[in-house]
Amino acid sequence: MTIKPPPTWKILPVLEIIKSAYILWQNYIPTIPKTSRYTLTETIDKYFIQTIESILVASFLERQEKQPFVRKAIISLDALKFLLYILWEIKALDTKKYVVLSEPLAMAGKQLGGWHGQLIKASAAKAL
Repeated sequence: MTIKPPPTWKILPVLEIIKSAYILWQNYIPTIPKTSRYTLTETIDKYFIQTIESILVASFLERQEKQPFVRKAIISLDALKFLLYILWEIKALDTKKYVVLSEPLAMAGKQLGGWHGQLIKASAAKAL
């Protein structure tokens, strides 16, 4: 009996970026000192998950219902990036790991901002 590999998901590019960053983050967690692992690290992890959830929900909704969830994803991502910055500042995360993780998060932020902008334009055009 041969076992088939699980099916692959076709996901939004921004979600792919966040997913890859989250997998990378999971590999970094064991290297973070215990004093930060159960405070900042857990909170950052929660913001990663909130961002992923908000993007997933937005991706399944009708266009006119997406905006609050995209906004929530942006807020969660910004909080995540700020807490990651604090983790780096207190030297619980080394510079190389911080940079490698920050780059895709910045790219995801730009994509979410663009998505949000498109939704605002579409709702403004509809209102006219």
